[in-house]
Amino acid sequence: MKHDLTLTQNLMEKICDRDNLRRAYRQVVSNRGAAGVDRMTVDELHSWIGKNIEAFRESLLNGTYQPQEIRGVSISKPTGGMRKLGIPTVVDRLTQQAILQVLQPLCDPLFSDHSYGFRPGRSTHQALLKAKSYVDAGYYRTVDMDLEKFFDKVNHDILMSRLARRFGDKRLLLLIRRFLTAGMMEHGVICTPRTEGMAQGSPLSPLLSNILLDELDKELEKRGHKFVRFADDCNVYVKSQAAAERVLRSLTIWLSKNLRLKVNEQKSAADDVRKRKFLGYRIQNGNFHIAPESLDRLKVKIRKLTERRSPQTLEERVEKLNQLVVGWLNYFRLADARTHMRNLDQWLRRRIRCLRLHQLKRTFPRVVFLKSLGVSDKAAWLTMSSGKGNWRLANTPASNLGMNLKWFEDLGLLSFEKRYLKLKEV
Repeated sequence: MKHDLTLTQNLMEKICDRDNLRRAYRQVVSNRGAAGVDRMTVDELHSWIGKNIEAFRESLLNGTYQPQEIRGVSISKPTGGMRKLGIPTVVDRLTQQAILQVLQPLCDPLFSDHSYGFRPGRSTHQALLKAKSYVDAGYYRTVDMDLEKFFDKVNHDILMSRLARRFGDKRLLLLIRRFLTAGMMEHGVICTPRTEGMAQGSPLSPLLSNILLDELDKELEKRGHKFVRFADDCNVYVKSQAAAERVLRSLTIWLSKNLRLKVNEQKSAADDVRKRKFLGYRIQNGNFHIAPESLDRLKVKIRKLTERRSPQTLEERVEKLNQLVVGWLNYFRLADARTHMRNLDQWLRRRIRCLRLHQLKRTFPRVVFLKSLGVSDKAAWLTMSSGKGNWRLANTPASNLGMNLKWFEDLGLLSFEKRYLKLKEV
């Protein structure tokens, strides 16, 4: 689609508009986030703006603004390995947010209806429901494409050429190029300016990724495919295995040739839709189910919150567990998963019983504790002096009788099953 570039030649004036900058400031403060390489926090941003706003706006308008290096942070990926995040300074985040607020309304109406990630008014649940509609219509095979290290491998020249087709303000294009090429500091060492990739963690990166991958969307639409894309996670739905394999081969070649992006052959597949996960779910027998990998990741988080070595009190752990339960269930409420919820409740309660026994350490205080909960003197002594490990003790009749459902309710622990059923009623 062609764009009238004359309509976008003065975007920097809109970006530097005081109302736009005020909105950007409020959003950056609301998002919080860690400090960048200059150690400035979001709480210090207001004071900085008060002293530097005019010079800041002038540098943006005359094209002299220079982004600072990005602070690189590596975090563990749920599937194993490490993911590199880039944390810009708060001033750079303010600038990128101001740019985003102007560009998003211009770009979003032109994006594909099959794209759901990082777009106003769109969500993962909408993407999942769209995918299910294709499966319900008989498209039982999926082309599950995983783009290899997408954010790390975006070609700057290709991305900038796509931006230049949409926006005519060369000051803006130069500024975005500077953000893309800014060096990353890790362990106190600044690497050379980057020639590829975008910093995950920057306000502007999600929009830039949608602008680049919109070309893939348009290609899939041109071919008449049924597909759903959420950020760099794209599934195409077809009716036969042969068609799925053909589409995967064709798209692998197209992505390499046109966008210089590589499909991860180990993680991508042309397969039965029931065997593949999409956004943490599986679609089976007309229903949503929680992918086994998603349950495994949840258990990893619960284990971390209930590990014995942590100095946190039981009440502090319960508060964090409740936050996890609420957020996780809000996301997975579409799933047919009552049995999973009941099993999770039983497993979590056993872990907390085990943790409580570990905190008491010795036999006598454990006996006193169980007796205070209504367990007989004989049962408490026989159980706690049995020599069993904490995990086995946590599942004995005495522990279950003392630390019963009411004990957990008084503790304030939310139930996966009860909350799940309440959400399903809505």
